Amino acid sequence: MSAEKVRLDKYLWAIRIFKTRTQAAAACDSGKVKLRGTAVKAARPVVTGDQYDIRTEAKRWKIEVTGLLANRVQYTEAIKYYLDITPEEDKLFNQRTAASFDTGKRQSKIGRPTKKERRDLDDFMQED
Repeated sequence: MSAEKVRLDKYLWAIRIFKTRTQAAAACDSGKVKLRGTAVKAARPVVTGDQYDIRTEAKRWKIEVTGLLANRVQYTEAIKYYLDITPEEDKLFNQRTAASFDTGKRQSKIGRPTKKERRDLDDFMQED
């Protein structure tokens, strides 16, 4: 499963930080992935012991590489290949962001009436 050399974008995708490898590469190219404070490119080989700071719209991580992983595996396996050393203030930021996340679903009993409620309303208005 592990390889001698693994590209950074492939590694971040394999450990499930990003959903796609394209997203991982884009994050690297836009400077959202840093090694010791310096932005790194997607093609950089990952070395065991590296510590990366990763920022996305929703979360912030600081991870330490404990093993190389070239292919995507299930989450329970993937977490064995890195150590989450995220500082406490970033963990709090992640919790606040998750709490304010909008799913896009309409809350129950708020907004437009359902078809049944509409019929009941129409029946009520017709009873003169």
